[in-house]
Amino acid sequence: MSTAPRSTHRAKLLEAAGTLLRERQYGNITARDLVAASNTNLGSIGYHFGSKEALLNEAIGLAFEEWTDAIIRATRIDSGSGPPGLTDSLRAVLGQYDTIRPYHQAYIEALARSARSPQLRDQLAAHYNRQRDRIAALLLDSGRAPIAAEHARLHASLAIAAADGLLIQAFIDPDSAPTSQDLAALSGNRAASGH
Repeated sequence: MSTAPRSTHRAKLLEAAGTLLRERQYGNITARDLVAASNTNLGSIGYHFGSKEALLNEAIGLAFEEWTDAIIRATRIDSGSGPPGLTDSLRAVLGQYDTIRPYHQAYIEALARSARSPQLRDQLAAHYNRQRDRIAALLLDSGRAPIAAEHARLHASLAIAAADGLLIQAFIDPDSAPTSQDLAALSGNRAASGH
């Protein structure tokens, strides 16, 4: 088998996983569903990803990375050349939650399953590390409010933790969780008070 078909199968499987994650619950997607949706074979899942769960988690990670890029672009436009404030970033996260909701629900299921799978836990940890690096690079790349390189990943971790917490609240109790409008009002109040 040549390299081209292998990489094509990998891409087809990731695309199929992304589609199925938007349509179904994580735990209800079977390997046969993935093969049928990707027009590949069962052996391709094991060859490229090791397991169905690893494939689904990679698709979730890619969706979150694309979503993070969109949020970074949006907050950079809103905040000019410097890094956006945490409240502005969280407002963007909540404002675009509907675009990521199916993946976030699948991610919550994946987190629960990772308690019994070191491989899945390692995969999710690698995803968090990539996100930390990307957000830290954004902080270091900005011209405003210089930050020490050794502190950038810590700031990134705190931003990710705040976003995760808000998304979990929006998932569990959307009627009581803060909204992007609530955070906009909070930002407006802080600006008016000079803080």
